[in-house]
Amino acid sequence: MSQNSNSTNNYNQTIKIIAVTTIALSLTACNNTQNTPQLKTNSEALGVSIPENQTNTKSQPTAKIKNLNFTVPAKFQGKTVYQVKPKNNEKVIALTIDDGPWPKTTVEMLDILQQNDVKATFFWVGSSLKNHPEIAKRVVAEGHAIGNHTWNHLYKRMDAATAKSEIEKTNELIYKTTGVKTSIFRPPGGYLNNGLATYAKSQKNSVVMWSVTSADTDPRAKYQVFVKNILRDAKPGAIVLMHDGGGNRERTVKALPEIINGLKQQGYKFVTIPELLEMEK
Repeated sequence: MSQNSNSTNNYNQTIKIIAVTTIALSLTACNNTQNTPQLKTNSEALGVSIPENQTNTKSQPTAKIKNLNFTVPAKFQGKTVYQVKPKNNEKVIALTIDDGPWPKTTVEMLDILQQNDVKATFFWVGSSLKNHPEIAKRVVAEGHAIGNHTWNHLYKRMDAATAKSEIEKTNELIYKTTGVKTSIFRPPGGYLNNGLATYAKSQKNSVVMWSVTSADTDPRAKYQVFVKNILRDAKPGAIVLMHDGGGNRERTVKALPEIINGLKQQGYKFVTIPELLEMEK
């Protein structure tokens, strides 16, 4: 074989190698391009970040969605609840926080709850949720429970269609924003006879009231009074009422660390409303 023939063969082999390598690289690039948006879409749908060490993008969202379905035991469906009698009179208590999400205040309360490893239950007003979706996503991402507190926070008597709209419009936005479905409802002002609680019960929701109030809507009270009210009235299975929205709640923010520390000193463990309902004896 001539030297020219050898050169030609070598040249042809080089071209083949380059072609095969180019095809392989193209396939790899296509696969990477398809996978990257999928990871982004899954994380955005839940409003939370998927940790870098979570490589199973299919199983992670499924598990998260399951955790975000706040159902209630059958015995509490369509019922009004003020407190729970836990088994063995266990010292558990549920902090509930109404009227948010609210700028600044909710964020400050979330920081305090996170620092103290405490989970609470937030009852959201739909119109406020619409204005502050990013705060809402953080609430859910940090493991707190969510309840429905209507769209407009109305006290007046309303017909069935209006009551349905107030509740379902809020439910829809909660799900659209955070992926949460909830079966716990709190009527604004605790009014049980204006049509809202009736509709909520017809949907097998649990209408969650409270047994201990901070009285943090009193414009004249000092924050120390909120602390005193809760520490004085706390009992196993109690549901505590506080607010993060609907007005200036800086006094509630100041009271929260002392409330948590005081309850811990009394031996209480903090649970969410769904957890508390599961502990009924």
